[in-house]
Amino acid sequence: PGYYDQQIANARRGLVTGFVQPKLVVDVALRTARKQADVTLETSPLLLPLAHLPDSIPQDVQSDLRSRATAIVRNQVLPAQKRIAVFLETEYLPRARSTLAARDLPDGERFYRAEIRRHTTTDLTPDEVHQIGLDEVRRIRVAMDAVIAETGFKGSFSAFIAFLRTDPQFYPHSRQELLDRYRVIAKQIDPELPRLFGHLPRLTYGVQPIPEATEEGQTTAYYEEGSPARGVAGTFAVNLSHLDQRPLYEIPTLALHEAVPGHHLQIALAQEQTDTPAFRKHMQFTAFVEGWGLYAEQLGGEIGLYTTPYERFGQLSYEMWRACRLVADTGIHWKRWTRDQARACFLENTALAEHNIDTEVDRYISWPGQALAYKIGELRILGLRRKAEAALGSRFDERRFHDVVLLSGALPLDMLEARVNAWIRREGAVGPGRGPVNP
Repeated sequence: PGYYDQQIANARRGLVTGFVQPKLVVDVALRTARKQADVTLETSPLLLPLAHLPDSIPQDVQSDLRSRATAIVRNQVLPAQKRIAVFLETEYLPRARSTLAARDLPDGERFYRAEIRRHTTTDLTPDEVHQIGLDEVRRIRVAMDAVIAETGFKGSFSAFIAFLRTDPQFYPHSRQELLDRYRVIAKQIDPELPRLFGHLPRLTYGVQPIPEATEEGQTTAYYEEGSPARGVAGTFAVNLSHLDQRPLYEIPTLALHEAVPGHHLQIALAQEQTDTPAFRKHMQFTAFVEGWGLYAEQLGGEIGLYTTPYERFGQLSYEMWRACRLVADTGIHWKRWTRDQARACFLENTALAEHNIDTEVDRYISWPGQALAYKIGELRILGLRRKAEAALGSRFDERRFHDVVLLSGALPLDMLEARVNAWIRREGAVGPGRGPVNP
C-alpha cells in the first residue's frame, strides 16, 4: 500500500509544479486503476501464489500464511487501490494538460534534451534524432520495396501488408506448432555462434511459453535473465495466444533479438565477467542493450537464417518500427505533433496492427525519449563496426570485434566508442588476434 501512497504524493507534487501528464495518458492510467479498484478479495492476483503451496510447507504454516496475506490485501492493499483510482479521477485528471509535448512542460526544452541524453547516452539534439529517423525510414522503405518485388507480389505496399496480415500460410495452426517453430529456430542459431564470437557464455537458455495466466496483454516475446550463481538458465519467453497475430515470418528476428546472439548472449556474458564490479554486471543502459538486440537481428543475414523473402521483410518491418520511433517521439515532444501525425509513420511504413500502433504511440507520449534508445544504439554499434572494417581491412576479425563490444558489459555509447577505438589502434599496431580484447 505504501507504493500507491508514494505515487499519489509524487503526482500531487507534479500538480503543484505543473509537471503533469497529458489527459489521454491519464485516461489510460485511470482505466487501469479502476480495474484494480474493482478487484475483490476473491479475485486478487496477489493471493494467487498462496493458492497452491508445496507439500514441504506444513499445513498449519500454509494456513497462517494465507490468513496473514488475506488480511493484508483486505485491510491495506484493496483500500489503497481504491484511493489511487479516486485520486486520479477527482484530483489529477481535471488538472491534466491538453498538450502532448514534453517541450510544453515547465523548462520542457531542457527536460526533453536531458531525457534524450539519459536514454541514448549521446549528445544528439532533438532535431538531429528526428533527421536520423527520417533518413532511416527512407533507407528501410527502399529495402522493403525491393523484397516485395522479389516475392512477385503485384500491388501497392498497403496491399502487401494486408496480404501478410490475412493469408493463413503465414500463421501457426496451434500453440504447440508456434512453440516448436521457435525452438527449431533457436537450435539453428546455436551452432553458428562460434564463428561470430570468440567468447560465448557458459549459461544456457531455454525457449518457454509465457504463462497462460499472464499472456494476455504481454508482448510477443521477451527475455528473462538467468543466474549463473544460482544455476538458473535464461528464458526466451514467447506468447502463444492470439495465433492470428503471430506471423511465422517474425520468428527468426525475434529469436535473434531476444535469445542469441541478442539479449541472452549479451546479458549472460556480462553476468559471467570475473573482473567487473557487481553493479557493472547488471547495468542496463537501454541504448546498449536494445541497440545490441537490433544489431543481432542483422546478424541473421550472415548466418543464412532468413530463408524466405517474407522472413527478410519481417526483419525490415521490425527495423522500420524502431526507425519510426525516432520520428514519432521527437515529432511529439519537440515538434509538437498531434497523435495522428505520430501514428502516420507506422501506418504508412510498417506491418504493425493499428491497435499495436496506438499502444506504441501512447507509450511514447507518456515516456519522453525512452523509445529513442533502440535505433540510436544499433546505429552506433553498426557505425563502429564499419569504422573498424575500414581501418583494419583484411585484418578485421568479426569475432574479436564482437568480444570487444560485449566483454565489458553494457556501457554508455561514448564509452563503447572509446573502447572500440582503442582496440582498433591496438589491432592495427600488433596485427589481428595478437592484442588483448580487454585491456
